[in-house]
This record gives sequence, structure tokens and C-alpha cells, in this order.
Amino acid sequence: MNDHPYKKDFPIFEYSPCVYLDSAATAQKPSKVIEAEREFLERLNANPLRGLYDLSMRATDAYEASREAVASFINAELPQEIIFTRNATESLNLIAYSYGLNFLKEGDEIVCSVMEHHSNMLPWQMVSKKTGAVLKYLEPLKDGTITDEEIGKKITDKTKLVAIAQVSNVLGVTNPIERIAKAAHEKGALIAVDGAQSVPHMKVDVKELNIDFLSFSGHKMMAPMGIGVLYARKELLEKMPPFLTGGEMIESVSLDHVTYADIPHKFEAGTVNAQGAYGLKAAIEYINTIGFDEIRNTEDHLTEMIFDGFDKLPCVHIQGSKDPLKHNGIVSFTIDDVHPHDIASILDADKVDIRAGHHCAEPLMKYLGVQSTARASLYLYNDEEDVRIFLEKVKNIRRWLGLES
Repeated sequence: MNDHPYKKDFPIFEYSPCVYLDSAATAQKPSKVIEAEREFLERLNANPLRGLYDLSMRATDAYEASREAVASFINAELPQEIIFTRNATESLNLIAYSYGLNFLKEGDEIVCSVMEHHSNMLPWQMVSKKTGAVLKYLEPLKDGTITDEEIGKKITDKTKLVAIAQVSNVLGVTNPIERIAKAAHEKGALIAVDGAQSVPHMKVDVKELNIDFLSFSGHKMMAPMGIGVLYARKELLEKMPPFLTGGEMIESVSLDHVTYADIPHKFEAGTVNAQGAYGLKAAIEYINTIGFDEIRNTEDHLTEMIFDGFDKLPCVHIQGSKDPLKHNGIVSFTIDDVHPHDIASILDADKVDIRAGHHCAEPLMKYLGVQSTARASLYLYNDEEDVRIFLEKVKNIRRWLGLES
């Protein structure tokens, strides 16, 4: 561990030693983030945006500095285009409830993909049922590729919104967001991107992608749990009604009338997760210090090691592309005659942590013809020793179950 350039920054590996290969579910937290959250609670803890006393104003300044850090990180035009939420799921629901229910109608079309996490599918099923809009699905090839032909067939003059993940949490494939955004805008539609699996691992520039909405979670990018982000263009936020109502999101209230606050506060009802936002800022600073090139090189190298190891095991089958460089550090796999839950349980006995199940993407599992998979997912703190241990344990699973002599 001591030889790894980044693992030493993560206290969890000292206090709970393990081979952690579940970063697509949640990432571990570096000391910098843990210390930032502690710093806020020790030195800045007051209710932001409310008090006129010094401590509250310093808490407000710290909270708004975090918003500015996020805006810079994704190249938003204005900090006011950044809404803090609990997680990507809440951000996606905010779009669905505030934009979808108010601006979509019967006969309109919403386009998702079969690959979506339930968080970017169920809100649009709800909007479809309540508004009468038609929900259509982009169908990928078995390796996860969405073709230009499929984009052209599904995005039509009736399309009003396209909701799609930039990176699949099962297949690791990067979807062609720029092409999909161009196709949507040519038809007068908006595009909402789920960046939960992309923002922690690659540079995401909302201007370059030309997208209207972007949602992501802090905890997948080494920030605390309970802080998420919705980016939306200013002109959209200004016309969208609030998703939640209550304290702080108002300008004035009478017994029969309310005037809402300006953006972004219109969408941040109640006491905010200020220390979580402060921790998110620290995570962004940590990522910026290391750089996405370093993160990508680490993940690609280790993914290639996993592919090379699995190539020697004919009983192991990888879902998605056969090119490890198209997986963004996510490797979903099955083993002949072994349930994925058993794979995960056996590995857990040796302190190797992976995910097993349908990964909140049950329609994709059915589309791929599997009930569930095991999933190993990498991040910058993983190293070759992690992968060697993982491969050695996977190699012995069928023997341990008595399926091989």
C-alpha cells in the first residue's frame, strides 16, 4: 500500500484493509475530503443563507464557493446554474417533476436508452404516465454501442426530451453525447445527461457537449454521501417551478401567496448540506491535483489486466465491448454455473469487494439475456496488486464450489 502514489491518501485502506473494486457504487474518500468536512463542522458550522452574524455569513461564503468550484469543474456559464441536491437520483427527479410534468404533454415523446440506471428511467416512466407523453428507448448493440441509425430512428420531430447516461454503470460504454445532443437540438428537443459514472472519471464540459441538464453524485467522485448536483441552463431554471417548497427558497410569503427566490436558491428548500458541498469542493480540488489523464491511465491499465486475466479463464464472460479501453474501469462479468451473488460472497470472504446483482439496470439485464452480473469497478486508488489478488480469487471460485477438480 505504501508504494502506491494515492492509496496512502485514503484512510479506509489502513483501518479496513480490502481490495475495493466497487467504486461505481461509491468511491472511497481521501483525507483531504474527510478533513474538509470536519473543518466545516469545527470552524464554519452555522446555517448558511439565513443568519446576518459573522459565522453564518462565513458558512454562506463557503457554501457558495463550493457552488463556484462545481461550475468551474464542468465549465458551466454561471454558478447559478448549479443546484445542490442529495444525489444524482434527486437531480434527475427534479428535472422530471419540475420540467417534465410542466412542459411535456400528450403526444410528445421522451427518449431514453435501454441501458439507463433506474434513476434515469423511472422518473420518465412517471412523466409519461402522468402527461400522456410517449416514452421510447434507444436500443444499443450488444457491446453497448448506440448507432447513428438508431439515434436518427428514435429522435424525431415529436421528441421533446432525451434522457441518457454518458457512461453505462453496467457496460462502462461511453455514449455519443455530442451526437445525441446535436440530433435532439435539431428536432427542438432538450437533452438531460446522467453523469454519475462519467463526471468522476473524465473531463465533462457542459458547453462542449452542448447539453441542457447534467446530474451527478458527489459520493462517486470521493465527496461525502448526501451531496449531488444538477446543472441546468439558466433560462430553463428560471422558467421551471420549484420541486420542493419551504424555507429559504422564497422571496416573500403571505397567507395566500408566495414569491420564489431567484435561482439557484429556488430549488434548494430547507437547510442545505453545507458541509457536504464543502467536501465536494475538496474532492474536486483533489481530482484536479491528480488530473483526469492520470485517472484514465490507471483505470485503463488495470482494466487491461483484468481482461488479460479473464482471457485465461474460459468460464468467465465479460458483458459489453471486447475492448478494455471502452469500459471506463467497469467490468461486468458472469461465471458459468455460478450465481453472481455467490461470486461476490466468496470474494468477500477474502476481503475482495465487488458488486453483484442487476445494478439498478434490470431492463438492460433482460436485453443482454442475463439475470444479473458481478461487477468490478476501478478508481485511481487501485493498483496491480489489487487486480492480481482479484484474478487469483476469481480463478478458484468454481473449484471452491466443487464445479472443477
